[in-house]
Amino acid sequence: MGCRIVVVVVVVVVVVVVVVVVVVVVVVVVVVVVVVVVVVVVVVVVVVVVVVVVVVVVVVVVVVVVEVVVVVVVVDVVDVVVVEVVVVVVVVVVVVVVVVVVVVVVVVVVEVVVVVVVVVVVVVVVVVVVVVVVAVAVVVVVVVVVVVVEVVVVVVVEVVEVVVEVVVVVVVVVVVVVVVVVVVVVVVVVVLEVVVVVVVVVVVVVVVVVVVVVEIVEVVVEVVVEVVVVVVVVVVVVVVVVVVVVVVVVVVVVVVVVVVVVEVE
Repeated sequence: MGCRIVVVVVVVVVVVVVVVVVVVVVVVVVVVVVVVVVVVVVVVVVVVVVVVVVVVVVVVVVVVVVEVVVVVVVVDVVDVVVVEVVVVVVVVVVVVVVVVVVVVVVVVVVEVVVVVVVVVVVVVVVVVVVVVVVAVAVVVVVVVVVVVVEVVVVVVVEVVEVVVEVVVVVVVVVVVVVVVVVVVVVVVVVVLEVVVVVVVVVVVVVVVVVVVVVEIVEVVVEVVVEVVVVVVVVVVVVVVVVVVVVVVVVVVVVVVVVVVVVEVE
């Protein structure tokens, strides 16, 4: 969940950055194009105005010069109508030349403006494409990194779970083995102690009986016989009791061990 949130945040940030960059680039390009067009228009207007002024001045000067020359030099030779025709022709020629020059200048300026606009548009398109490609690449890289991190985390978690299960099983087995060994040792010690006690008792009883028999064999044969019988009975009872106790202890221990092993499994 955390990784997904990080991916969403990164993608949103990248998209916002891309949009801001594209908007800024477009605004800058528009401003540049507008400035270039305005400058070109101003230049064209200034050139046209200057050309028109020059043409007007030239026409006026030519007309004045022609009239002066006609009046001063050839007033008597040439007719006034011819002079006027010449003046009109000169004016028309000058106007045509001026118009041609203005048209040529305007065409050149328009071509320059078109070239500048095309170059600016191409630059804008290239910049926008580069920004979009970089943003997409960043998003793809982030998504790939997040997916790889999630896969690694899942694998590590699975490995840790398996290791923990194995350790738990080993610990349980060791504990069970230790408990069984301890119980067996305790049982063996108890049995040995009981056997030792029984042997000691028997030995003592036998010694006492032998002494008593040797001492009073002649006097109390019947009593000795009864005493021997009693001793034998006591020994048998003691042995039976010891065997029963040992069997009961062993059975209880085995039952406890089985129950513990079953619960652990």
